[in-house]
Amino acid sequence: MTGDEMPDTGQAAQPGHLSIVDTTSAGIRILALAGEIDDDTGEKLRQALDVSGTPRPRLVLDMQRVTFMDSTGINILITAHQTVTAAGGWLRLAAPTSPVQRIIQIVGVDTLIDCYPTLREALSH
Repeated sequence: MTGDEMPDTGQAAQPGHLSIVDTTSAGIRILALAGEIDDDTGEKLRQALDVSGTPRPRLVLDMQRVTFMDSTGINILITAHQTVTAAGGWLRLAAPTSPVQRIIQIVGVDTLIDCYPTLREALSH
């Protein structure tokens, strides 16, 4: 398995649900997201992105299995970016799906948060 692949747990993300796998690689926290990011699932993501007490947090959100994201997700990403940056760290997005990438580009999040086509690239920059 390469660094760009998620282990197959045999469970597909169900509509209206969000699963988050939290791992660390070389001091970088990776949140692998699967499912939908919206008002119903936003609090789960908000809690996962909590970096309070973490000096210079470095986070990558692996979005290759995110099927939907609305304005709730956009607001969570912007707030997380501001919080992480204020703590001297950074937040990167990796491998967003086409529908999610479109939303990110339309609202300009990609000009605020670095986006990479693969997890490997997000981790190596």
